[in-house]
Amino acid sequence: MKRERGSVTAESALVLPLVAGFGVVVAWLVSLGIAQVRTVDAARDAARALARGDDERQTVAIAQRTAPEGAEISFTESESSVTVSVTFRAKPPGWLLMPMPEVSIGSESTVELEDDVADR
Repeated sequence: MKRERGSVTAESALVLPLVAGFGVVVAWLVSLGIAQVRTVDAARDAARALARGDDERQTVAIAQRTAPEGAEISFTESESSVTVSVTFRAKPPGWLLMPMPEVSIGSESTVELEDDVADR
């Protein structure tokens, strides 16, 4: 029995870093999910603004309020609809203890123009 003494400590010393690493990866994935939701919201809000007839500067400002910092916003307009794309390059935060790749996140929203805007 004396030979088994301290085995739990040794096992814990091996397992705890793995658990901590897993927690760090989960935190990074959650932050990516939040960024994805923000790009979806920004694209949707900007597309609605353009469909209402807001000008391009207002539309970019609306999208920037919601989009992650550093996101790129572009839009295209056809006769009957407008499409807004929001893309974001997510860099891993500095507090991560392991190297992680950059991830490209983006979303696109298409909305039909309002009747009075389409008639212009």
